[in-house]
Amino acid sequence: MTTGRGWSCVRAFLAWPDKAVPEWLIALVCRLGVAGAFFFSGRTKVDGFLNITASTYTLFETEYKLPLVSPFIAAHLATYAEHLFSILLVLGLFTRISASAFLVMTLVIEIFVYPDAWPTHLSWAGLLLYLIARGSGAVSFDRMFRIP
Repeated sequence: MTTGRGWSCVRAFLAWPDKAVPEWLIALVCRLGVAGAFFFSGRTKVDGFLNITASTYTLFETEYKLPLVSPFIAAHLATYAEHLFSILLVLGLFTRISASAFLVMTLVIEIFVYPDAWPTHLSWAGLLLYLIARGSGAVSFDRMFRIP
């Protein structure tokens, strides 16, 4: 049978991350992780600054095939969103809006494009849901400008 002292040691050991890992660091890692994934995806769709490549249009016409949206419009929306919202996440500016946009994109990708990639999409969704619920953290422009 474990004594009260033994349980207090276990509790102390299990509680150390609450004190050692600040919430701003968790938010920063979430922001950078998601931003990196989407930004580098966006970079594969362009040549130069934001010149969408012919292969991107082909990809949206042949592989992605989103319903209700023309491949031309979808290519532009996805490419620009991946760049814009990634930059905003890195800065911690309009974090909840950016994370929400990426969560919608993730759901669209999961449902209509790559349903078998659910483990990857679930990991993105976990990071995004944290940012939507908790915000960008203390190291962010949201905090500096008092944006909720």
